[in-house]
Amino acid sequence: MHPIDLEKWPRRAIFEHFSRMSRPFYSLTFDVDVTRVRDFAKANQVSFYLTLTWLVTRACNRVPALCQDIRDGVLWQLDGRIPSFTDLKPGSECFHIVTVPMEDDPITFAKKAAAASAAQGCFLDMSKEGSDLLFISCVPWLHVTALTNEREPDTNDCIPRFTWGKWEERNGRKILGMCVEVNHRTVDGIHIGQFAKALEEEITGLAV
Repeated sequence: MHPIDLEKWPRRAIFEHFSRMSRPFYSLTFDVDVTRVRDFAKANQVSFYLTLTWLVTRACNRVPALCQDIRDGVLWQLDGRIPSFTDLKPGSECFHIVTVPMEDDPITFAKKAAAASAAQGCFLDMSKEGSDLLFISCVPWLHVTALTNEREPDTNDCIPRFTWGKWEERNGRKILGMCVEVNHRTVDGIHIGQFAKALEEEITGLAV
């Protein structure tokens, strides 16, 4: 992690413009082909949701703008973000939030994350909370086309939010809507485009 020198930063004018706004957040949703993710998860007997969580985190950490944070008035470039995801225990209607470190491969991550979720006995472990997270959630009962997240009115909140719903079949492919919510102080549309490209490449790289 290192501070960003605003005097030399090309986005300084954009950052300062959106810093004057009381709500500098925006969201958009785009389609993702997750056919390969589903096939990979099924072949390796791991959670589709947690496999996609790993892929989204990998893609996020490839985009520097999505790994920036504002602390005490200073803009920082993080080394990467840690996934914090919602989950449901079998038979429960009350979700909980699980935060686990990344792993080098999706199978190890999915297994460790599933075990951590099953073992967690509280709604949220506050000792694991920080601004170096990324928030992930899923609405598996619906095909999501748009979504907003709850948040405190803190314009320094640069944690990206990623949410998706269930996939739908289109011409033999499985397509879901990926909703991304970000702070415009640090993230522009081009950066979400970079994330979408990185996510597609990460999915393509799965060994099915």
